[in-house]
Amino acid sequence: MLIDTSGFLCVYDDSEEHHTKGLSLYDAAQHHLTTNYILTDYVALAHVRGVPRSEIIEFSRRVLQDAEIEIIWVDEALHARAVELLQARQGKTYSLCDAVSFVLMRERGITDALTTDKHFAQEGFGKLLEN
Repeated sequence: MLIDTSGFLCVYDDSEEHHTKGLSLYDAAQHHLTTNYILTDYVALAHVRGVPRSEIIEFSRRVLQDAEIEIIWVDEALHARAVELLQARQGKTYSLCDAVSFVLMRERGITDALTTDKHFAQEGFGKLLEN
């Protein structure tokens, strides 16, 4: 499954509403996939949510060292495909980070994301955490 920004927050912050479910789904998943754009987004979201800076940095270090998480480093070609998706969906409010995830999920045949983000459902993917 793809682990989105809000999914990581639910897994690592026990004060999050969906922490228990997020942790359970994360632990049960056979494959954990994310992108460097999601990891960048996590830093900003965690900061806004009041997570202490030291914990944000420690999270970033742990994810980079976790052999069970496949991190896709967005290159120029993937970025361009995501921009094309944004162009095709001008009526939506998807972020570039979302668009990269959608392109990657389609290319990898992934149907579900550990996320609370409604945009995944709008794009036809399974949103595993409800808001």
